[in-house]
Amino acid sequence: MSFVPDNTTLIQFAIATFILAITPGPDMTLFVSRTLSQGRAAGFASMAGALSGTLIHTSLVVVGVSALIVASPMAFFVLKIFGAGYLVFLAWQAVTKGSAFSPEKKVGPQISLARAWAAGLGVNLLNPKIILFFMTFLPQFVSAHDPNAPGKLFFLGAMFVVLSIPVTAPMVFAAEKFSAAMKASPRVTRVVDYLFAGVFSAFALKILTAQAK
Repeated sequence: MSFVPDNTTLIQFAIATFILAITPGPDMTLFVSRTLSQGRAAGFASMAGALSGTLIHTSLVVVGVSALIVASPMAFFVLKIFGAGYLVFLAWQAVTKGSAFSPEKKVGPQISLARAWAAGLGVNLLNPKIILFFMTFLPQFVSAHDPNAPGKLFFLGAMFVVLSIPVTAPMVFAAEKFSAAMKASPRVTRVVDYLFAGVFSAFALKILTAQAK
């Protein structure tokens, strides 16, 4: 099949994908926090949203939109502001609407799976570092002179998603196990809420300091 890279490229890409998948980032922080506060289904929905964003980024790289965003200082600045603002919003939510395991909030309304998915998608799409990553990462595995380059880029993007699932899914299961202990200790839950808020805020700062070149 012309859209499938050679075995050497596939092995190299698989190794790189595994390393990147276990590296903490806003996506991972979000779906783990969703699992802790809303349960396994919400965690997987957020993870699915983030992975959907990965496919969109792959498509943008293929059609060149990402290159246009990075090449335009104003567009890149706007993207950074929206991305950082969204993470700050999630940090605020973690502090003000966290403690999902406290007695008084235990029976409170749960967010829908669609909203959890959208949150994962939003964090992924509004992170300019991810655009920069895919612009510099994917092209390394495809020759610019290869007539089948677009198909291979799409294949590698889909492969990135498939290989990321067995790495990230266990984190959701682990978070669900940890949630049982948190239910018995609202104080510990509040500490985790503030921890996630701090992590989201730190990633927001990193996004604001991202450079297009």
